[in-house]
Formats: sequence, C-alpha cells, structure tokens
Amino acid sequence: MSDDVSFRVLRVLQDTPDLSQRQIASATGVSVGAVNYCLHALAQKGQIKVRNFQSSRNKLRYAYILTPRGMAEKTRLTGTFLKRKVAEYEALKVEIARLETELAPKRATTKSASG
Repeated sequence: MSDDVSFRVLRVLQDTPDLSQRQIASATGVSVGAVNYCLHALAQKGQIKVRNFQSSRNKLRYAYILTPRGMAEKTRLTGTFLKRKVAEYEALKVEIARLETELAPKRATTKSASG
C-alpha cells in the first residue's frame, strides 16, 4: 500500500469516518479493492478502529475512526506530501520560466510581422 493512498484515505476518514468503502473510493480516486486493502492494513497497524453502527435505513454499516497512532501517521504523511508538492511546484516554475524564455523571441517576431 502506497503512502499516497494511505494519506488520501486517512484524510477522508478524519472528516467523514462513516463513509462506505465505495464512497471513500470515490472521494480518493482509488478503486474499492484498494480502499478495502488499505483499510485492513490501517486497522492492522492500529491507525484506525472499525466500529459498527446502524444506518438510518436499518442497515449495519461501519465507521472508520482514526486512532492517536493514525493521527500521528496522517501528520507524518501530510508533511511528506507537502514536501513533494512544493518540490513539484518549484520544478514547474522553472519549466514555465524556461518555456516563456523560449517563446519570447517567437512572440516578438509574430507581433512585428502582424503590425
């Protein structure tokens, strides 16, 4: 199970622990099978607790509650995610600047030809 999937699942569960696995999959963009696997792994690691509850339609459902260990792991994964996204952002800024520099002479040529 990837850290990215764990992070997305933990993030969704923190705000809405009573979602079904299908709803978690939809919210995270991960398959239902991957969500099922992830939830089992998180429970085995003690990062979530699975609780039964009765839904309004008289169906038995589950709530996936983050434990203190799960909150700590989510915090760690958030830091890792943020570092990765900042690095991606910085790389994009460099790439955009390079492309703008590359296009600048072509834009000047196009403007002078049309004017």
